[in-house]
Amino acid sequence: MADKTKLTRAGKQKLEEELRNLIEVVRDDVKRQLAEARAQGDLSENADYDAARNRQAEVEGRIKEIENILSNAEIIDEEGKKRSNKIALGTTVTIKFLNNDKEQTFMIVGTVESDPFNQKISNACPLGEALIGKTLGDVVEVKGKVPYQVEILKVGA
Repeated sequence: MADKTKLTRAGKQKLEEELRNLIEVVRDDVKRQLAEARAQGDLSENADYDAARNRQAEVEGRIKEIENILSNAEIIDEEGKKRSNKIALGTTVTIKFLNNDKEQTFMIVGTVESDPFNQKISNACPLGEALIGKTLGDVVEVKGKVPYQVEILKVGA
């Protein structure tokens, strides 16, 4: 059996919305594009038809991928994490990089939801991995090409 995919409630909802959009809107749009391309005649050298078939394959692949993720999803108990002082999946944490005194706040999420540009880091990335299980005030060594240290300033919202 495949490993469970860790998701926050918001992450699960976002994937369900994307799946619904792909099935109810995008799939129909691709079918329309295919019909229009077929109507142009000779399919052997029809670039519009090839593009529509490629788009159809992308859409169907993403639908299957999301369905697989959701069928193996394990929802993270974010409320329980907010009351704990230990960092785990679903925890929001503020850290200070000791090499430059820069502070940053992240939420630790599963790999599917990881989005560093929106302050969501994966529990599998070096920083996320180093923070899991630690508590307020801990100084943590982050292993990477160039190891660095961070101090945990705040745990929770």
